[in-house]
Amino acid sequence: MTVVEAEGHALKLSNLDKVLYPAARFTKAEIIDYYARIAPVLLPHLGDRFVTLKRYPDGVDSQPFFEKNCPRFKPDWMSTNDMDANRFCRLDSLAALMWVANLAALELHTSMAQCHDADTPTMVVFDLDPGAPAALLDCIEVGLWIKHVLDDVGLESVVKTSGSKGLQLYVPLNTPTTHQATQTFAKTMAQLLEQAHPDKVVSLQKKELRVGKVLVDWSQNTRTKTTVCVYSLRARERPTVSTPLTWDEVEAAFEAGDASSLVFEAADVLDRVDRLGDLFTPALTLEQTLPSLP
Repeated sequence: MTVVEAEGHALKLSNLDKVLYPAARFTKAEIIDYYARIAPVLLPHLGDRFVTLKRYPDGVDSQPFFEKNCPRFKPDWMSTNDMDANRFCRLDSLAALMWVANLAALELHTSMAQCHDADTPTMVVFDLDPGAPAALLDCIEVGLWIKHVLDDVGLESVVKTSGSKGLQLYVPLNTPTTHQATQTFAKTMAQLLEQAHPDKVVSLQKKELRVGKVLVDWSQNTRTKTTVCVYSLRARERPTVSTPLTWDEVEAAFEAGDASSLVFEAADVLDRVDRLGDLFTPALTLEQTLPSLP
């Protein structure tokens, strides 16, 4: 047990030398260190949202579990964001972030709405998930199609890797709307893409329909669902991160026919933030309104 101080709180950190990413020999200490160092850009996207923890106490090769309700043994100083019957940990500080990292909460999944107004999403998400043998490069192609449509209707978008196999595209709103409106918009876009490119796009989650295609998952745009947060680690073989990108990077990868340049691990992301700042800032600040659908 190691005791450290964060923002005036004593944190008891355990099993720091435990390897949670065996292929990379990446330890719990390194996980906590990553989250502590990325906190300045992560917390603005995390602290005011409902957060579901995905915990891997025995490492990424073990069975994980999702945790919506903040553990009863949480420290007294940690508050919660409450929605319906759930009491989510409020991760609005370095100390709170380090505390859940010590629980081996490798992945942090956040809501589309902020905790003070659960019924008003601040963005639309298009979660692009490839069905093998489709892969990240196929998601990039579909993501560029979506971007071009959004450009045509005057909507700006931001993009990030899922940190796993896919790509996630967001339309910042930060104006009054509803989950029904954002989901309807995303679903309509997905269905239009499926009609235009039936050999490459699917809008339904049935596994038998997804083989060799990219699922444009519109269903994440609901009050109760959460999507992996920007800058979250992912439980892959190596400590990859859901990483914000520039559209120039996305287009360059597609033109090169190689998506490997868009795969980033924890150390890479810390370096990118040092050089580029938070590329996902528009998700917090950009105000846009969805167009009316016919």
